[in-house]
Amino acid sequence: MSAVGVVSSCSCLRPGVWLLKPGIQKASSFGLHMAARCAAKDYYEVLVLGGGAGGITMSARMKRKVGAENVAVVEPSTTHYYQPLWTLVGGGAKQLATSARPTGSVMPAGVEWIKSRVTALDADKNCVYVENGSKISYKYLIIALGISLHYEKIKGLPEGFHHPKIGSNYSAHTVEKTWKAVQDFKEGNAIFTFPNTPVKCAGAPQKIMYLAEAYWRKTGKRSKANIMFNTSLGVIFGVKKYADALLEIIKERDIAVNYKRNLVEVRADKREAVFENLDKPGVTEVHQYEMLHVTPPMGPPDVLINSCVSDEIGWVDVDKETLQHKKYPNVFGIGDCTNLPTSKTAAAVAAQSGVLDRTISLVMKNQLPTKKYDGYTSCPLVTGYNKVILAEFDYNAQPLETFPLDQSKERVTMYHMKADMMPFLYWNALLKGYWGGPAPIRKLMHLGLK
Repeated sequence: MSAVGVVSSCSCLRPGVWLLKPGIQKASSFGLHMAARCAAKDYYEVLVLGGGAGGITMSARMKRKVGAENVAVVEPSTTHYYQPLWTLVGGGAKQLATSARPTGSVMPAGVEWIKSRVTALDADKNCVYVENGSKISYKYLIIALGISLHYEKIKGLPEGFHHPKIGSNYSAHTVEKTWKAVQDFKEGNAIFTFPNTPVKCAGAPQKIMYLAEAYWRKTGKRSKANIMFNTSLGVIFGVKKYADALLEIIKERDIAVNYKRNLVEVRADKREAVFENLDKPGVTEVHQYEMLHVTPPMGPPDVLINSCVSDEIGWVDVDKETLQHKKYPNVFGIGDCTNLPTSKTAAAVAAQSGVLDRTISLVMKNQLPTKKYDGYTSCPLVTGYNKVILAEFDYNAQPLETFPLDQSKERVTMYHMKADMMPFLYWNALLKGYWGGPAPIRKLMHLGLK
């Protein structure tokens, strides 16, 4: 998502999760036995829940703080994905395989990988339960469980993905279907959606639209495409500076934007998409499509809903400046699973990791946290195969830009940063716990004035 120091696109990058949410299994208490390997013990000084971007970077940082043998990560997925790349995979500019690595290869050496799923948290007793009912206790807990996709909340999905002309850049199972649908487009409506829920990388639903439009221009199909962006929001982007720039692009490229439209049903056999008009509850519209890109509804993982560590919706309830839990001082949260009022992106995870590292260090010394997270997040808005608007902003939706130039302009350099530099930074710096966001670079670039 970002600039030199902005890891990006969206997404607390959870390892690949398929379309349907897993069921919660009842916790009981037996001996600790993991599917992949047996955990060496049932107590850890630092226990990390989740092996996505937030979980891996914090486990690397905690390893240096308390020693690898005192850190464990609970994560069931055997593949770790760099999901920001999926925008380019869906647009045919990158291969899916380049976004994936075995989870074991990104797990910090010596840190215990408990290959299981968390089924319950009991912060009052400093323990969690995993799939077979085994209990794992901790001194400090870091929750990095990401966000769950809910295709099943749209009638006709996920089974509709078995039909042609429909794809989604939000799943490893459907992102290549997006590129196939773009290539196979002939004539008619091309519809891109944005759901009526929080999402990871709020820019991604429209990035693929710009890539598809560019591809059809290049292949002589543009005049036959009626491109529609149907969004449940009332604005094209939440930060005015970048929204104004995007609206100019939308006007130049003759793209129709329909606000307050939420996808509620897909009739894939008929190639029909049904949208609810959020300004007129209960009123729906049916659109025929030649191509449909679906951004699914999203929400907190099941295990967090009605959990002792979560707010009323299910997000981990943390202080927005320190990332320490509001009730349990030895519990912390990072990334998409938290209720931090900022855009859910990998760039945000990077910035949060540096703050959280410092917070935990002070808590371990029985001191009050002092370092404050300003809500920094970033989204490299891909507007073509060699163009990006690099959006960077804070809690107040105010630009917080790394470079001393107007980042609302489309730039080739920012595209290469997104496509080439950010993946390298992700694998080699963020996941190893050495990248805490671009704040130092920003300060240098702006001579200490920003």
